[in-house]
Amino acid sequence: MSALKQALAAWDAKDIRMIKNRENVVHEVRIDGRPAALRLHRPGYQSKASIQSELDWMAGLASAGMRVPAPIPMRSGDTVADLGAGQIATVVSWVDGAPIGEGGVPLPGTEVDQVALYHCVGRELATLHNLTDAMILPQGFSRHRWDIPGLLGDNPFWGRFWESPALTEGERALILRARAVAHDMVTAFAEDGADFGLIHADALRENIFVKDGELTLIDFDDAGFGFRIYDLAVMMTQNEDEPAADAIRDAAIAGYRTLRSFPHDAEALLPLFVMIRRFASMGWAVPRNPPDGPAVRDYAQKAVRAARTFLRA
Repeated sequence: MSALKQALAAWDAKDIRMIKNRENVVHEVRIDGRPAALRLHRPGYQSKASIQSELDWMAGLASAGMRVPAPIPMRSGDTVADLGAGQIATVVSWVDGAPIGEGGVPLPGTEVDQVALYHCVGRELATLHNLTDAMILPQGFSRHRWDIPGLLGDNPFWGRFWESPALTEGERALILRARAVAHDMVTAFAEDGADFGLIHADALRENIFVKDGELTLIDFDDAGFGFRIYDLAVMMTQNEDEPAADAIRDAAIAGYRTLRSFPHDAEALLPLFVMIRRFASMGWAVPRNPPDGPAVRDYAQKAVRAARTFLRA
């Protein structure tokens, strides 16, 4: 029996359509007549315990009133199905609406619209961090870490980005130099009491849905323990080339500050963390694409540009 058929049977669900085949394979299903999202998780990326912790966090956020997908248990009462051969399945509640935009495509709306939207995005990220800090995580909670080793160490969580086959030797030397400087700066930032805790870590346009003016964060697959500024930096990576990039950034920070502190010394480090995300994404692309493929080169070029700008600053 295929993994999909096993998962459908475990939840007594009816398959409607596949809606995504990237990190996870996601299907729209019906359970007791209601829509839901069935996820077949990428084998080898997250352990069963880590996926259970992801769901526990999402359930806690949903219980606290935040608009996020909530786990739906299977007939046995469990929320995580181990289907064997490293394949894990989960089901979460359906989210109505549409993404606020798409990476690589100009952000829709006027500058006024964009500023208003990202003011709300900033508030949503602050809400996420506030509610998380008020939660008591269950015993055994386990997620990866977007800390200094996880981002800039010898074996970062998304891979040794400086070994990307798309880099020339000169570009590799540039990346390594920027990595060393970034490591020192983030170390000083951490020692100075940087805001650190559970983060979404992937607040891209595709993962923020909007309906009737209300936002919903989806796709917590990359969530882990990290610097809170990283959530804002990830958000900005898709907006750097927008004509209103500065206004969008300022609006998101202002929105964040309506609910949570974001010191000015941290704000000054936002370009640093944007570059660090570029590094991580360069590492992410390598095992998921052909070594000579356009995606690997595209992510490498963005990282190189970010490093050059950073080292000139």
